[in-house]
Amino acid sequence: MMQSLELIVAGGGIGGLAAALVLGRQGHTVTVLEQSPAFGEIGAGIQLGPNIFRMFEHLGLTEAVTAVAYFPPGMGMNDVRTGEKIVRVPLGDTARAVYGYPYGLIYRADLHDVFLQACRATPTVRLRTSAKVEGFEQDEQRVRVHVDGETLEADALIGADGLWSRVRQQIVGDGKPRLSGHIAYRAVLKREDVPAHLWSDDVVLWGGEKTHLVHYPLRRGELFNLVAVFHSDKYEEGWNTFGDTEELNARFADAVPQVKELLGKIETWKMWVLCDREPVKTWSNGRVTLLGDAAHPMLQYLAQGAGQAIEDAVVLGEAIKAAALRQTQGERLVEDAFEKYQQARYLRTGRVQLTARFYGDIYHASGVTRELRNQMFQSGRESAGFAGLKWMYEGIDPKTLFT
Repeated sequence: MMQSLELIVAGGGIGGLAAALVLGRQGHTVTVLEQSPAFGEIGAGIQLGPNIFRMFEHLGLTEAVTAVAYFPPGMGMNDVRTGEKIVRVPLGDTARAVYGYPYGLIYRADLHDVFLQACRATPTVRLRTSAKVEGFEQDEQRVRVHVDGETLEADALIGADGLWSRVRQQIVGDGKPRLSGHIAYRAVLKREDVPAHLWSDDVVLWGGEKTHLVHYPLRRGELFNLVAVFHSDKYEEGWNTFGDTEELNARFADAVPQVKELLGKIETWKMWVLCDREPVKTWSNGRVTLLGDAAHPMLQYLAQGAGQAIEDAVVLGEAIKAAALRQTQGERLVEDAFEKYQQARYLRTGRVQLTARFYGDIYHASGVTRELRNQMFQSGRESAGFAGLKWMYEGIDPKTLFT
């Protein structure tokens, strides 16, 4: 029987809850520390690639996710200034045929709630709010986590505390995140508020010089998600700041009429500054490791942030199981598992981080780069395998990771 560990997860977002669910189901006692007064998610839509649905199947969550998701028939890109169609990739049955799993869309809060309810149904998972992790210290036997003047002890700490992770600063110590120079405005409309001629069942991206707009349905088609991105020198920490409508309209002044009309439907936008970090090979130290954005924050251009955090959680669980089989009970089990976990993850997540940056350049291309992009995509050859992303969407097989 596997040794039961006492584990602390710093951060109650999607990645933190996924880790708690995986490890709690293995019989470990998991305490999730969320700094906010309540568990919840801000933000708008998330795109769920086939690699993420593979993880949902492994976790037994496919039915719960499918009940609140939307499955688009295709994904397309148009030129924001001319309306020219650049590429369209069929999804639906095509994605299932290629990868064995679908491509879906979900409201971030809905996905978070799926994991939250699953954790609440797991007796070994304890959820605690208003608990901000300030730092930690460790020795060969235990880790001590400092939380608002209180010290908690456990066998291990998992830092899932996001882009500005305090746990990361003690392990990696790389300071502030890297500014991309891009800013995103997000909003959600009810379906009845979207005129028929502006609605699309597809994921549609309007790409332009230093700007793009992406929109798609959410929550079984009841909502319409919009995210507008443009280059900006603004810098403000957080995800919940109000955007400047005048600045947004100025950035899209040369857009085609349907884009301007869509943007005009939104009275209030929430904004966030897009940041990431350089990929690192080491994000574990003794009895402490990182997960999700704390380990490998990425720009949103591949829509993989939440998905890679969920993959992390599954791989971490498999690493702990494998370490338990290799070690005599209690002998470097945690350290061994954390080392194997990061070794299995750092190249894949690093590739996603760097490819996301590249796709940001593709979406915002101008001049010769724009013409070359359009020519390559319109040829039809570059869209095979989801525009060169087959390696990502094929995902990982948890059962073969550590055999």
